[in-house]
Amino acid sequence: MTGTPEAKAEAIRLVSEANTLDELKTAILKFEGLSLKKTAMNIVFGSGNPSASVMVIGDAPEAEDDRAGIPFSGEVGQLTDKMFAAIGLSRETIYLTNVLNWRPPGNRSPLAAEIELSLPFIRRHIELVKPKIIYLMGAVASKAILGSDLAIGKLRGQTHTVSWDGFECPALATFHPSFLLRSPLKKKEAWEDLQALKALL
Repeated sequence: MTGTPEAKAEAIRLVSEANTLDELKTAILKFEGLSLKKTAMNIVFGSGNPSASVMVIGDAPEAEDDRAGIPFSGEVGQLTDKMFAAIGLSRETIYLTNVLNWRPPGNRSPLAAEIELSLPFIRRHIELVKPKIIYLMGAVASKAILGSDLAIGKLRGQTHTVSWDGFECPALATFHPSFLLRSPLKKKEAWEDLQALKALL
């Protein structure tokens, strides 16, 4: 069913009925259009402060997130927390989620159809949190939310505007912490992105 017009219509219908974060979580649990739900251990919904000014959006849950049911867990989470602590932020002052709420098997990259079916849910998630700034961590998140085909290296280093249906918010793109663990030389650029976030705040 993944990627069918019927699945997309069902996602949009479920989202339209969700007026709180709890209702949105229930809608995601009800949605049968994503086969990822069958292979994942837990829904990975959100973490941190839902009233925060900064909403952090990653790509998709990884193994540790899937086990804990919490985005940005394990070693990736430790690095994430250190990065935000460096500019005076913590899980008490930011809100974290992912474009996808279910882990792709084997930590593979999400398929285009899976991202498309997740978009109505993450957009509603953004509308309900009402952030002042969206901080996109990872290529999947950046391309999906910004509607761009550009590489993450081209998307970072500038302020974007996310807008649809009367919703509008500035957004910054940066590397995913799991990528930084594999490519530590990119940490300098990630630090520049954090400085840009701090300046926007």
